[in-house]
Amino acid sequence: MSDELEGKVAFITGAARGQGRAHAVKLASMGADIVAVDIAGPVADFLPYPAATPDDLVETVRLVEELDRRILGVEADVRDRDALKGAADRAVAELGSLDIVVANAGICEPAKWQDISQQSWQDTIDINLTGVWNTITATAQHLIDGGRGGAIVITSSYAGKKVQPMMIHYTASKHALVGLTRGFAIELGPHNIRVNSVHPGAVATPMGGGDTVDQIEASTRENPKVNQMGQAFLEPGWMEPEAIANAVAFLVSPASATITSEHLSVDQGMQYF
Repeated sequence: MSDELEGKVAFITGAARGQGRAHAVKLASMGADIVAVDIAGPVADFLPYPAATPDDLVETVRLVEELDRRILGVEADVRDRDALKGAADRAVAELGSLDIVVANAGICEPAKWQDISQQSWQDTIDINLTGVWNTITATAQHLIDGGRGGAIVITSSYAGKKVQPMMIHYTASKHALVGLTRGFAIELGPHNIRVNSVHPGAVATPMGGGDTVDQIEASTRENPKVNQMGQAFLEPGWMEPEAIANAVAFLVSPASATITSEHLSVDQGMQYF
């Protein structure tokens, strides 16, 4: 426990489980109050892993409350900007401010280009890219109005710096977030609001569960050489979500007060091999 973020309020999407939950718990352990946003239900039929549930979101709330921090658990879809705006307005009304935004929600479908449906393409872009736009545009004015600066972290991916083979839609969305980060960093900089992206490698979350591994193997079967891409330098070659939460905590903390428009890889070297 620390008090680096005492008096701050953090708005986190995709917070019901996985990386989003880890971010909520980590920032709460540093003194922040939390707004945990998640659809907590089915997202798209084509996804090979199970959706988050309302019980998952309840568990995130419980874990934060165990740290004696306030938390609002909000069921909302990042594709619905009005719902996000309502959550942000409620956060300011009930918790007093907004200071930190972690735009983390995202989806991933392994598939060859010819197997990506129009709906899959659209949903991936709508959630992974437009959902981040919605999150920031629904919250940024509150950070500005607070008059004390702030920090925004966008969850991109290893795929946002290199490529995730057989996931063109996912790769496109995560590359686009680099441009979104830079653009918001420029425009929000005069308000002392810093905007950075974090680029995880392989992380042990439910996104890697279900039939995801089988679907990856099926999509690369005709071109097995791509399986050699993205090799981690470190063992065991994957990380727990807390590793990414530590990076997010750094990017929203006073320790990174002069860092903005940065794209921080937490991928064990995957982008280079």
